[in-house]
Amino acid sequence: MSIAHSDADSGLESLVRLRLHLLGIEVQTQIRIDGVGEIDIVIGNRLLIECDGRENHERAAERHKDLLRDAAAAALGYETLRFDYAMIVHDWPRVEAAILAKIAESAHLRR
Repeated sequence: MSIAHSDADSGLESLVRLRLHLLGIEVQTQIRIDGVGEIDIVIGNRLLIECDGRENHERAAERHKDLLRDAAAAALGYETLRFDYAMIVHDWPRVEAAILAKIAESAHLRR
């Protein structure tokens, strides 16, 4: 598997994708969902992971747009986990635990 991909929108997304790969989690990146927009990372059929870099998500207007996208995704049956730069870079164990819990929950619901 190649580590470098041109489909990531940021280094932050690449870092998350690599860390998930090391956990054995298959992902799709930069997936467009009608009514929602482009999603950073998709796991399975319903789990959306958004990686919010500092430069694009600190202003209130940007945060509001993110919340509108999350609500649109929820209305379509998706679940969004949104992590910021500090969490991904400095608190990966918390991010990993949240993602693994949602994957386990999804597997449990399919039984």
